[in-house]
Amino acid sequence: MARPKLALVFGVLATAIAVLAALSWFQRIQIDEVRSAQVILNQIAALTREINNLTWTALQGQNLTPEADTEMRAARQALPKAVLAARLHTYHTYALEKVWPELDKYIISADRQWILMQIGNFDEAKQVDFQEVSPQFDLMQHQVQIAIEAEGNWAQGVGLKARNELLAAATLAAIAILILFLRLQRQEHIGQLEKTERNALRESEERFRALTEQSTDIILIADPSGQIKYASPSVHTVLEVLGDSLVGTNMVDLLHPDDFAKTISTGTRSVAYGQNPIVEFRLRHADGRWLHFESVVRNLIQHKNIGGIVYNARDITERKHAQEQLLFNATHDALTGLPNRALFLGRLQSVVDRMKRHSQEAAAVLFIDIDDFKVVNDCYGHATGDLLIKEVSNRLRASMRSDGTIARMGGDEFTMLVEDVTDPSDAIRVAERIQSSFTRPFLLEGLEIFKSTSIGIALTSPQTSAETVLQNADIAMYRAKDQGKACSELFDRTMHEQVMSRLLLEAKLRFALENEELTLHYQPIVSVETGTVQGFEALLRWQPSGLNSIPPSTFVPVAEQCGLIVPISVWVLKKACVEAASWRQHNPADPLYVSINISSKHFSHAGFIGHVKDALEESVVDPQCITIELTESLAMNDVAATGQTMSQLRTLGVNLSIDDFGTGYSSLSYLRRFPVDTLKIDQSFVKAMDAENYAIVKTIVGLAHNLDLKVVAEGVETTEQHQLLALAGCGSAQGYLFAEPMPANRVGVFIESNRRTSRQTRKKVLARSTVGL
Repeated sequence: MARPKLALVFGVLATAIAVLAALSWFQRIQIDEVRSAQVILNQIAALTREINNLTWTALQGQNLTPEADTEMRAARQALPKAVLAARLHTYHTYALEKVWPELDKYIISADRQWILMQIGNFDEAKQVDFQEVSPQFDLMQHQVQIAIEAEGNWAQGVGLKARNELLAAATLAAIAILILFLRLQRQEHIGQLEKTERNALRESEERFRALTEQSTDIILIADPSGQIKYASPSVHTVLEVLGDSLVGTNMVDLLHPDDFAKTISTGTRSVAYGQNPIVEFRLRHADGRWLHFESVVRNLIQHKNIGGIVYNARDITERKHAQEQLLFNATHDALTGLPNRALFLGRLQSVVDRMKRHSQEAAAVLFIDIDDFKVVNDCYGHATGDLLIKEVSNRLRASMRSDGTIARMGGDEFTMLVEDVTDPSDAIRVAERIQSSFTRPFLLEGLEIFKSTSIGIALTSPQTSAETVLQNADIAMYRAKDQGKACSELFDRTMHEQVMSRLLLEAKLRFALENEELTLHYQPIVSVETGTVQGFEALLRWQPSGLNSIPPSTFVPVAEQCGLIVPISVWVLKKACVEAASWRQHNPADPLYVSINISSKHFSHAGFIGHVKDALEESVVDPQCITIELTESLAMNDVAATGQTMSQLRTLGVNLSIDDFGTGYSSLSYLRRFPVDTLKIDQSFVKAMDAENYAIVKTIVGLAHNLDLKVVAEGVETTEQHQLLALAGCGSAQGYLFAEPMPANRVGVFIESNRRTSRQTRKKVLARSTVGL
């Protein structure tokens, strides 16, 4: 069929080419005729112009010369011939039809004018020329030009059409050649494809034979009852069993007993519903191992060459093991191999769910934290810390009951689930057993390390979720830490209320700065001798909206724990510096200083010096009017770092003070090294000013004087305390005896009042001094 179709196509193409070529030749003839007609029309136009010019010349000279007469006669004889030739041509536009009437009118008028000129009547000839000949000549010339242009335009269109037809004929010829070429190419390509297909078929057969023998996929064909009809050669590669030996046996001998029913039912479903389900099963290896397989089951019972159910199975044993390992890694700690938080919570939730059905059962959760574990990492490195974690997990396993579960929460935190608890004492005994196991040292790479644990205990209940039980045990563990570590605490409702109260306080504290609930009060620091105000200590106050005032002893520890202390302390610095600048502006002759307490968190912060510098620059305060107060314990925590920071502060020009002096463990040698200006005696010595405390106060004052330091006593409330401090030689003091802490808007009034009072006091002191002399 292909060859007749190709012949028909070539016949149609040849006919089309011949027709297009004939049309193009015919249109070329028409174009030539148009060109000839245009020449004749141009000749008519030229003859009429020549006649008109000769006539105009004769009229102007009022004389018809023989030469002009001869030329006129020749032109008038040639004009009819040209008109006749033009009329005999074939025209293709209607424009030429308008030429002949105008030409006839012109010839008649021109003949009449010629007769008048021959008889010498030039005046009437001029009149005829003006009225008839000239207008008719112009109109005739115009129509001739229109006809010439119309015929030319038609010739151009026909020429374009002829060129297009010729191009189409050439295109069809090229197509015919291309078809012939492609036909030859196709025949050659088909030959190559047939050769390639034969080679590919042969290679495919060889490849399939190799694959079936070496492949890790095996193919089994069985009837619906499991009777094996075919086993691929790859069975020997995978299971080390000859495929021929399986033919005639039943799959029950090859499948794992737990998988046989599932596999056969899958084959039955394939037969019943025409599906190709996937099933997983295990096959026995020749060495007795069970290998996992994933198989596609196809119903080819009706296929004449197969006639059975085909199991195309792939070995997924490694993938199964990897999945099991991934599941283990996802639910267990990598370092200790213990269950992680997710798995522990799952088991704990199962226990809680069981308790809802059997309310008489109970369990306990122990939250275990290694005390001061960070010290081990800092001193010996994280590798040693990991070894300690492993050893701790081993000891916890040894301390655990057989029905318990132990897990690592992360870091140095562990949890233990103790089931079948009849009384809280059962869980407490487990905690005591753990504490006892930690009395022995840990031997880690030649190191002998002693460690203790803090344990929180929480009991389960049907009303409490697993997450809540774990949280309660965590709260109890932190209570054990607060009790001094190395002990255990049983959770009660009071602990939960305290934690919730702290969280509520933290949430409110986060908006205290935004809501302008924090303020500074200032307690005067006065001269013990004269009572003259020397400066103020800035004291932070918090007045939540709609609530009672919260003391700093309550909210400052919370701010330190939740990370808010640094922004609050920066605000205190800037606010106090602005107030100190204001005091200096209003009292330039008697400058007052402000003493600002700095928390340990802010003092050790990397940006602390920058914060102080910014506060000084923004407020434009004299640095000598600023005193930074550090507690004695903070100053001695990291002597080297403290000394460096103090030196930077002194470079900025501020003064330094040691607060609560006498309550810590200061070394005199370190005290001499610190660039300190003032010592503040803790109020615990001042409030109970007995003989012993008076001796301590006097010793501190003497020490300060020997070191050229100022002394400020805190918490002065009675006149007796005031007198004893004066007797001991203390220079400055603060306390309710002199003034309570006051808001900033009352400081100015207090300063004015204090000046008046101190003048009188100074006069009395001066008078007593004069009498003494």
